Amino acid sequence: MIPDPGRAPEAAQAGGAPGGLAAPLPPHLLPATAGVDARGHLLLGGIDVLDLCAEVGTPVFVYDEDHLRARCREALAAWGPGVAYASKAFWCRAMARLLAEEGLGADVSTGGELHVALAGGMDPAALVLHGNNKSEAELGRALEVGVGRIVVDSFDELDRLEALADGRRRRPAVLVRITPGIEAHTHEYVMTGQEDSKFGFGLSSGAAAAAVSRLQRPGSPLHLVGVHAHIGSQIFALGSFERALEALADLVVPLDLPELCVGGGLGVGYVAGEPTPSITEWAGVTRAAARRIGWPDAVRITAEPGRSIVASAALTCYTIGTIKAIPAVRTYVSVDGGMSDNPRPVLYGSGYEAFLPRAVASERPFVATVVGKHCESGDVVVRDAQLPADVAVGDVLATPVSGAYGHAMASNYNMVPRPPVVFVSGGAARVVVRRETFDDLLARDA
Repeated sequence: MIPDPGRAPEAAQAGGAPGGLAAPLPPHLLPATAGVDARGHLLLGGIDVLDLCAEVGTPVFVYDEDHLRARCREALAAWGPGVAYASKAFWCRAMARLLAEEGLGADVSTGGELHVALAGGMDPAALVLHGNNKSEAELGRALEVGVGRIVVDSFDELDRLEALADGRRRRPAVLVRITPGIEAHTHEYVMTGQEDSKFGFGLSSGAAAAAVSRLQRPGSPLHLVGVHAHIGSQIFALGSFERALEALADLVVPLDLPELCVGGGLGVGYVAGEPTPSITEWAGVTRAAARRIGWPDAVRITAEPGRSIVASAALTCYTIGTIKAIPAVRTYVSVDGGMSDNPRPVLYGSGYEAFLPRAVASERPFVATVVGKHCESGDVVVRDAQLPADVAVGDVLATPVSGAYGHAMASNYNMVPRPPVVFVSGGAARVVVRRETFDDLLARDA
């Protein structure tokens, strides 16, 4: 039987979930203020998501502002002053303003991220500058505006920074980034703490000890205030952070430095059944490990959460344009976005759930592959998405837990304009990043 081109075939024909109807979307994957109205529509921040999509169009990133603020407050309570949001996860002026209002700092890894932080009104002293290849211009700008901490990453960078800082009245405060030789259980592309890493000074090679010795020599124009050790992203086993501290202890504890930053990397659950440790649990395990190992109580132990603050705060909404059934193979559901607004599935094989905001609590027996509109066979949004059986062309389809590394990594591949970002809260919606236009695509052409 050839299915109606505007509707999905029966679940049995499409390889429906075994054992009967598939469960609705787990509510814990939705942002904090999510609710369902009498019609079954998704409400977020008191706003009907379908009405919002009708007004601003799709694709669109929709962020629950109350969720963002709650995670910021949790991070501050768990880690204390000095905790810095990892701006690479999601960045714009509105996010910078929100962080400033909630008392968080931010880590920035490029001149561009620094520029946005300053434009958003953040205190430069609350910023941390990262990067494995900081340019002289980026370092110079950081010194000019008074960035609070610079994380030194290589001997070449030390050369540049010492030359820039020489003769300054106040020595810049720096952290030395150490790779502790820990292979966290995560995707190889987001592992950063192993010996074979482009980041930091290796512990086992002696590079870390040499960098510390250089920074502590008399007359150094730089002020070494602590150590930084980021071991990767999407880490669910909190014991990985404990192992990193154990590896660092012999070198670092005797230095009696006032600060230790464990970076970010806390894992976030994207699909049903995937655990999500809390920021509070992460901080508790890390602090307990530091005490057991012998870090002095006076040491300020802090972190740089990014994904764990923004990922589950948002969802991405698309409109379905085509449903294409290939008998005995699979059904493709094509949406009006794809790898240009979320490259994570292509880069890392990342998994997502999918659902229809018009029927949040509906069972999802129909299995299909949600794909984007780009000229790539690999342009997959959700490989085996579970959807309601009555999914149709014209439906709005949403992927939850898409607040991190979607907008931040978006591109104009195939000359597709990037989507807008909307914050919702208290029954009001505001566009904080407008949708790009076709004219924007030409704006930089000479």
